[in-house]
Amino acid sequence: MSNLCSVGDYLVERLSQLGIDEMFGVPGDYNLQFLDSVIAHPRLKWIGCSNELNAAYGADGYGRSKPAAALLTTFGVGELSALNGIAGSYAEYVPVIHIVGAPALAAQNNHELLHHSLGDGDFNHFARMSAHLSVAQALLTRENATAEIDRVLREALYARRPVYIQLPSDVASFKVAPPTTPLRPSPPPVDPKAVEAFTRAVKTLLEPARRVSLLADFLADRFEVRHAVQQWVDDVPLPHATLLLGKGLLNEQHPLFCGTYSGLASSERLIRVIEDADAIITLGVCFSDTVTSGFTQNIAAEKRIDLQPFSAQVGEARFDQVPFHVSIEILHRLTAELAPFWQSPALPDKRLADPTEAGLGQQAFWQQMQAFLQPGDILVAEQGTACFGAAQLTLPVGCDFIAQPLWGSIGFTLPAAFGAQIANPTRRVVLIIGDGSAQLTVQALGAAIRYNLNTVVFILNNEGYTVERAIHGADQRYNDIAQWQWTLLAQAFGATQPTIVERVTEVGQLQQVMAKISATPQLGWVEVVLPKMDVPPLLSAVTRALEEHNTSRDE
Repeated sequence: MSNLCSVGDYLVERLSQLGIDEMFGVPGDYNLQFLDSVIAHPRLKWIGCSNELNAAYGADGYGRSKPAAALLTTFGVGELSALNGIAGSYAEYVPVIHIVGAPALAAQNNHELLHHSLGDGDFNHFARMSAHLSVAQALLTRENATAEIDRVLREALYARRPVYIQLPSDVASFKVAPPTTPLRPSPPPVDPKAVEAFTRAVKTLLEPARRVSLLADFLADRFEVRHAVQQWVDDVPLPHATLLLGKGLLNEQHPLFCGTYSGLASSERLIRVIEDADAIITLGVCFSDTVTSGFTQNIAAEKRIDLQPFSAQVGEARFDQVPFHVSIEILHRLTAELAPFWQSPALPDKRLADPTEAGLGQQAFWQQMQAFLQPGDILVAEQGTACFGAAQLTLPVGCDFIAQPLWGSIGFTLPAAFGAQIANPTRRVVLIIGDGSAQLTVQALGAAIRYNLNTVVFILNNEGYTVERAIHGADQRYNDIAQWQWTLLAQAFGATQPTIVERVTEVGQLQQVMAKISATPQLGWVEVVLPKMDVPPLLSAVTRALEEHNTSRDE
């Protein structure tokens, strides 16, 4: 028996083998035995969070720069509190391993009326709910535990989406053989005939083309081909842009990087470079409403080559089992051969527009942020004025970007930024979040203080839900929030280490604070007071489109 380990130990070791170094969560009586395995592991660290929703958001932020993330909650009350965060990970392809400590199997089989249940003896309600938000689920027993753990972990890595593991308290301590072989996901299938047909179709479209553009998005990052795409655009003179969800995917200092494409809200030159090309390559794109200013993209199907993680399309012809690594290699090779025949387009000017008004407003803030960012930073921008203001920035080399414009759960970025900081302890994480969003998840500040993180947080205080005011109800009280004393929160949450806490109302004050932050790495908590109805230009275009879409009616 000495060579055996518990199921809990087995699961923790498998997570560590995947490259997961931390686990986020909240303890509960049904997961405490498993937590002993987590605490005892020599590499995996426990990150205790204030609530399960923040833990899920933190795991999401962590999983965007790691192979995967791990989240632990208790049965029922804990796992349901985390589901909003898991839904965002599912929508935006972040592989979060959601482990739920559940009642002992004997109690479940006896249909006992236990706490955290619905009182009907059915212990699978919540697993069925999670099935809609995960690509694989496992209800562990003594007989299936190790095989099921390996199966769902492989699915998470393959599909880049969350999985659900229900771990009963008695199963967690059951003895099994430890893992002896590495856990590797199966490679995506490749159909040689489909590859050949795809190559012919691409040649037919590309050979007569004189202007070719590339529009890339977040799935290239999620499915780990960003370096192959960057090598492609470094080798081939291909004008390229990203969507907001994929911002930071490529080197934005590249001379042929044209900016963040947002449909009709893009600059005229950016629209012309992307949409007027004879052939348009879209790579890992997701044309959602907020990133296209209400579906205003004009990408003609007949001149589009679309690359997705497991398939590709040329015009109306779809080619299954032609995954990213194959399609990108084909396009890289063919475009390199044809590039000498291309015409050079007029590229857009990526410089920020000068502020039109005196004082500290949106444009002045973003100009200062452009100067503040450094190579290697991770910029996290909350849904709303922060996200759409950040879209106009040109990121420094090696600067990553985290936002959630598809799921768009406000408050996500505060705990997500701390998750990203835990995943990247040597990099500077800069968070920009509105006051309304921050009130939803501000307990995450306590986690940052507890774990001595040096994340820099800029709270945009514009007196409420400005993004909602821009959509509808500018003067309605439902868009108002309580006016907090933001600069008192760091002390209230237990800050004792050096922390920069400031409130700025003028451009000069902001410059001074940014200089102080850049000089000495430490936790920064900066309230930036902005005009109530001042919004970035891109957000104006998006909110008009959303208002029209929300109020339209079929005839």
